[in-house]
Amino acid sequence: MAESPITQRSQDFAAWYQDVVLHGDMAEPAEIVKGCMVIKPNGYAVWEVLQRELDDRFKATGHQNVYFPLLIPQSFLQKEAEHVEGFAPELAIVTIAGGKKLEEPYVIRPTSETIIGHFFAKWIQSYRDLPMLLNQWANIIRWELRTRMFLRTTEFLWQEGHTAHSSHEEALEEVLRMLDVYADVAENIMAMPVIKGQKTSAEKFAGAVRTYAIEAMMQNGLALQSGTSHDLGQNFGRAFDVKFQTKEGQLDYVWQTSWGVSTRLIGGLIMSHSDDKGLVLPPKVAPVKSVLVPIYRKDDEKAQVLEAAHRIAADVGAQGVKVKIDDREGPSPGAKFFHWERRGVPLVLELGPRDVAANNIVLKRRDTGAKEVLPQSEVAARIPEALAQMQSDLYAAAKQRLKSNTVLANSIDEVQSILADVTAEKGGGKFVMAHLKDDPVCDARLKEFKATVRCIPLVDEYDGPGKCIVTGEPVDRRVVIAKSY
Repeated sequence: MAESPITQRSQDFAAWYQDVVLHGDMAEPAEIVKGCMVIKPNGYAVWEVLQRELDDRFKATGHQNVYFPLLIPQSFLQKEAEHVEGFAPELAIVTIAGGKKLEEPYVIRPTSETIIGHFFAKWIQSYRDLPMLLNQWANIIRWELRTRMFLRTTEFLWQEGHTAHSSHEEALEEVLRMLDVYADVAENIMAMPVIKGQKTSAEKFAGAVRTYAIEAMMQNGLALQSGTSHDLGQNFGRAFDVKFQTKEGQLDYVWQTSWGVSTRLIGGLIMSHSDDKGLVLPPKVAPVKSVLVPIYRKDDEKAQVLEAAHRIAADVGAQGVKVKIDDREGPSPGAKFFHWERRGVPLVLELGPRDVAANNIVLKRRDTGAKEVLPQSEVAARIPEALAQMQSDLYAAAKQRLKSNTVLANSIDEVQSILADVTAEKGGGKFVMAHLKDDPVCDARLKEFKATVRCIPLVDEYDGPGKCIVTGEPVDRRVVIAKSY
């Protein structure tokens, strides 16, 4: 048997991830552009599914899509001091255009709060203009030193929502509503359980009053921040003089939010579900959900099997279930099975001469490898059932993994001991629940052993108040501490 081209997870998780991305035909490094990647058709098709799921939810909650310039005047970023300080190391700046030095350099968009703030100031005059609910699908440039496809690249794709409101209460309601949207897509579409929570003051978005996030656990126990929603308060309203006349006739600054997810979700999807054979895609995000592979050796078998395959696909399609037939000449049936297995297709149907004679067909699930022989007349009804069961099983497995690898700790030494040897390559990570004060001093103590507070959970599932493991001061709940991507 030929050696698998995919590194085993237990051997080197980071190398395994890279192999799954490459052999799943999801993406490859754009070697001529440092730190960037080429998203290939199989990867981009997954992104399109996620886009549709998110976009439908955004529009259902009253948001409209817009597009703002890629280039932002450098002075815009300098208007909000915390914002520019937070992004300064990652900025790419254009200083020459059209063969001439620019009077003012442009920053290539790292995020769009500043330029959108400028236009909000033009568009918003009265409370009647509020709320303003906008979303942008765009690309972003952040100059990363260490890159990993989908998880952290110099250029990536994302959506960024930007809204303006007449009160802080309404803005905060929006922030939490969009956090719920992200959690819904992560859990119910991606089968990836998440913890919703607030980031510490040291980990919040630069320029925000507070940041909320969804955190997911990967198979190696490391955390992945999978979406963020920011309460910007009036910080950007003040920086860009976005004022409105209130119902009482007074002038006030708008209350703003911003929120986003990116192609990083695809990395989370891969690391949550894939196995040592390659990519595993939950049915709801899989671009191709079922493939029929005809099996034959002789010419007379070929005609018979292909005729039956196309008839079955047509019959099933007439009932709203799409089946792709892999009738390519050249590759053997084994090569075809291998091809679709590595690309994460949830269901593969096998049809050979004996199946045709018996009016049967074989269905195989990608996640479990389990096969079942079905009457051809039942396959249209069985495919949706099998896809739904696979979706449910993948979520349950990921949820159990999260539960099994979440532990309590009551001292900083205990936290450090649990996480000491965890790396992206070796794995062994945990979510450690400990009482910790929201104080940059406490965050800095965790960073001494390369851990961070992932979030302060919105729902306390543990034992309530306790004493901070660093300062000894009382705090109201435990936080999630882990090593992360």
